[in-house]
Amino acid sequence: MKSFSFPQKIMFKHCDPAGIVFYPRYFEIINDVVETFFADGLGIPFDKLLAEAGVPTATTSATFHAPSYHGDHLVITLKVTRLGQTSVSLDFQAACGDQARFSATSTLVYVNSEGRPQSWSPAFRTAFLPYLEEDPT
Repeated sequence: MKSFSFPQKIMFKHCDPAGIVFYPRYFEIINDVVETFFADGLGIPFDKLLAEAGVPTATTSATFHAPSYHGDHLVITLKVTRLGQTSVSLDFQAACGDQARFSATSTLVYVNSEGRPQSWSPAFRTAFLPYLEEDPT
């Protein structure tokens, strides 16, 4: 199983007046990771995908381990933890050097143009498989 890595320099736009990342900005960064993962990891550009279907976030949660500051260089690692019939669960780990900054999980649902869940195509399933964490049992 391989993971997908996304480098993110913390910019002024991510920070509050104290120069610390304002926590909702992490969710924007997570979305940037997902969009880039679809394009670069799966070979399915989001703009093409969203013209026909969608992958809205059904659930998400995050734990903030340490603050990030303007100028920090994070690496966010994405792993696929579950591939369902119509959804996919993702795990995110963000670090600056060897210090954990946040961890998060999200479940995305593949929906058709009417917003109804639809099954992943065989091509999608094949693209996800290299990133799927093996079941330890």
